[in-house]
Amino acid sequence: MDSEMVVHEGGCHCKKVRWRVQAPTGVVAWSCNCSNCSMRGNTHFIVPADRFELLGDSEQFLTTYSFGTHTAKHKFCKVCGITSFYYPRSNPDGVSITFTCVDPGTLTHIEVKYYDGKHWEASHNQTGIASQSKG
Repeated sequence: MDSEMVVHEGGCHCKKVRWRVQAPTGVVAWSCNCSNCSMRGNTHFIVPADRFELLGDSEQFLTTYSFGTHTAKHKFCKVCGITSFYYPRSNPDGVSITFTCVDPGTLTHIEVKYYDGKHWEASHNQTGIASQSKG
């Protein structure tokens, strides 16, 4: 999806975790049915890691959950419990941004695609998701 690159800011519910990310105004977000994403209702878009920046003292309010292969690092706020971003297994060189955690006003279009996390390997090969973190 081509659109203008802008700086988006966002974070968790209590605002203890804040970040800035450079991404297009229109993004492809992934709705995944893996055990974690489906329980959290997480739909996210992926950016290269070098376009993501944690702000202020956010790091002290984060904790990490990992399961299965322990490749994905699900970051969530210790205060409010919101996962506003995480480091995905599908894109270890990227960051997944929960699109509903982006502050209003900078995302103009969201195209939602389906990722079959219950059949991770097949979906990874078929969707092209790995290209999402390649600038």
